[in-house]
Amino acid sequence: MFTISSVKENQIPLLAEKASEVWHEWFPRILSVEQIDYMVEKFQSPSAIERQLKEGYEYFFLQPAGEVGGYICLKPYADYLFLSKFYILKEYRGKGYGKKAFEFMVDYAKRHNLNKIKVSVNKYNVSSIAVYEKLGFCRGQATCTDIGNGFVMDDYEYICEL
Repeated sequence: MFTISSVKENQIPLLAEKASEVWHEWFPRILSVEQIDYMVEKFQSPSAIERQLKEGYEYFFLQPAGEVGGYICLKPYADYLFLSKFYILKEYRGKGYGKKAFEFMVDYAKRHNLNKIKVSVNKYNVSSIAVYEKLGFCRGQATCTDIGNGFVMDDYEYICEL
């Protein structure tokens, strides 16, 4: 049984814990530990998640067999759905949950009358890029965003037309 459920306010600490876990497992191949720590605090700490929820972002747990196997974060804009976060914990990868999460995103976009999904992906995150391309995303522009403390996000924008 696989479900996707909206993250409730009392689940924010659990979400932040899972975020730290997956970021510290996945990103050392691409980023320094210092940058990972900084980004987790800036974007995935309980206070950062609370702020994002107030700004219209929606978080969802990916739950195989009732366990938290990952999460996504979505924000609808006027003409596209922004996929802000899409993370699956190591032990749940390769089991088709990413595809199920993508189907959920497509349905979400359609319910909001949006015909495309956009995501930013680190240029060196080749595994994730391959997944997005397999799901039908096409590479858009390159971006480099200063996030403070001497760090940048060096990304490609990917777009999926629905």
